[in-house]
Amino acid sequence: MQQVDVVLLTKNSEHLLAKCLTSIYQNIPIKNLIVIDGYSTDRTLEVLKKFNRKYCNIQIYQMSGSRAKARTEGIRKVTTDWFMFVDSDVLLCKDWFKKVQADLANGVGAVWGLNVDVLPNIKSKRFLKFQTMVARHCFHLRGGMHDTLILRKAVEGIKIPEQLHAYEDAYIIRWIENHNYKVVVGSELYCLHHKPPENWNLKNGIAQAIVELKCGLVYSHIFRYIVFYPVFFLYWSLQLPLNGYRNGSTR
Repeated sequence: MQQVDVVLLTKNSEHLLAKCLTSIYQNIPIKNLIVIDGYSTDRTLEVLKKFNRKYCNIQIYQMSGSRAKARTEGIRKVTTDWFMFVDSDVLLCKDWFKKVQADLANGVGAVWGLNVDVLPNIKSKRFLKFQTMVARHCFHLRGGMHDTLILRKAVEGIKIPEQLHAYEDAYIIRWIENHNYKVVVGSELYCLHHKPPENWNLKNGIAQAIVELKCGLVYSHIFRYIVFYPVFFLYWSLQLPLNGYRNGSTR
């Protein structure tokens, strides 16, 4: 089976990092795990060193700056024909790499696995279907790098604008498509996205909505984004009360 490099961006990721790494090593044939760390102050580096003692293929680079800067640096470190971006707070579905083979038709430059937010107190099947719909539309409008397989030559020469701490994923997707490659949503691929507990508060929710609006108007299909943005906002607004969080603390 073809080996691929995996690029992982981290900063204070210890809450899920061990489980994330386990899911990567179980489901991806890794040549090198390239970690771009934003000077973590928790146990992130300890977790990485523990896994490196077992697998001996983890490269750790520390740098400050935006996610755009980190992703550009990660791409420069890649050595394999195909590589993956995997976020440090996701768990890959079983047999992710085996399943993605069905989506690698001629002309494909990237394949994205559906990103499913794990919401602690939500069991509603209707909400989960709504969540899946939002995730698919969100990707088509603004991209995503949660669990994405990319053809290295499709991003040759890319330098993502460093000011993009959000929507750097949209910039990558647009770059790939502008170089005449297809970007597709995997037919059976997904990852489970476990946001850190501190993310579930009103302040962060509003901040995320504002950033999405500002960047979406610049780096997305503007008309479609304006039409669909109220759906995004409704989704973010519903997450907080459904998860029992109010102003950053549980009820």
